[in-house]
Amino acid sequence: METLTQLSILLGSSWLSGLNAYATVGFLGLFGRIGWLNLPEGLHSLTHPAVFGIALAFYLVEFVADKVPAFDSIWDSIQTFVRIPAGAVLAYGAVGEVSPELKILSALIGGGMAFSAHAAKSSLRASANVSPEPFSNWALSLGQDVLMGLSIWFMFKHPYLMLSILLVFLILFIWMAPKIFRTFRWMFRKITHPFRRSPPTPQPL
Repeated sequence: METLTQLSILLGSSWLSGLNAYATVGFLGLFGRIGWLNLPEGLHSLTHPAVFGIALAFYLVEFVADKVPAFDSIWDSIQTFVRIPAGAVLAYGAVGEVSPELKILSALIGGGMAFSAHAAKSSLRASANVSPEPFSNWALSLGQDVLMGLSIWFMFKHPYLMLSILLVFLILFIWMAPKIFRTFRWMFRKITHPFRRSPPTPQPL
């Protein structure tokens, strides 16, 4: 496998895990099983029917939960403990046969990529939940599903494009980091002090 494609898979799969770990594992495993994608050797375990089958079952649950205003933020909070570790594991497997030090470094980078995607998604969805109408949530959720499908294709077939998308995202994430932090601080205050008077909306993204 070409180095550029391998790098695209390593970074792309961990980043997508931060958006939806179940969809990432499920569709990578399914597409690898039926021969649509050539997975790195370290990710061949995803092609086991039990692995991608369970992941896709949880994806269906998340597909519904992600479109329920307010509940989607609770779901995102729970998924913090799934998406970030999953991103680290995927990066660890995708790096291939390298030294243990590079495997650990890859896992750390993968976890960081997953965290950045998870933090950006959670913050954006929390801001959307301020609006009483559900359509913005549905649009964001469906847009994410489309993005994931395209990104999986880009990772393997157009690695230059996938890496370009990730570079643009990271630049935007760094620029928006203070606003994301303020949104999370607002969410924390709402959870810990639900009856305290506070500004009605978080800092818009």
